[in-house]
Amino acid sequence: MTDETPGITGAEQALGGTSWNVVGQTYTPKLHSENVMIWHATVPADSFVPPHIHPTQDEWIVMLDGELQVEFGDQVHTAGPGDTVRMPRGIAHGIFNRSGRTASCVFGVAPSRKIFALFGALDGVTDPAELARISALHEVEFLPPPDAD
Repeated sequence: MTDETPGITGAEQALGGTSWNVVGQTYTPKLHSENVMIWHATVPADSFVPPHIHPTQDEWIVMLDGELQVEFGDQVHTAGPGDTVRMPRGIAHGIFNRSGRTASCVFGVAPSRKIFALFGALDGVTDPAELARISALHEVEFLPPPDAD
């Protein structure tokens, strides 16, 4: 757990120089305490985070540039620059960049719980089953694909 100290994490900086490749997206942590974690995300075109649930955390996204679609079941919401996406704990959501260009945004979760460790464990992992297994160990539950029985 990182203890929060006064100061500034610069626009091009990350806490401890840390950066992760999670499902093809680049995440750089900006703030991490017991209460909250905030990270910048670069979300390439056609990348996505499959539907999942955070049973112990509220999550949000503040869009800086580009466009993301967030699915809550069969509801699809589109967010652009300046928009804030709210994803309360216990509500399944998937995040998709179908815009054809890279999006930039700031994510956050509260409380932080195991999310920092999760991103470290997921860095560079590409196998979907392994992503789901590791995530479940860190309090994030991925939903089965729609055609799975």
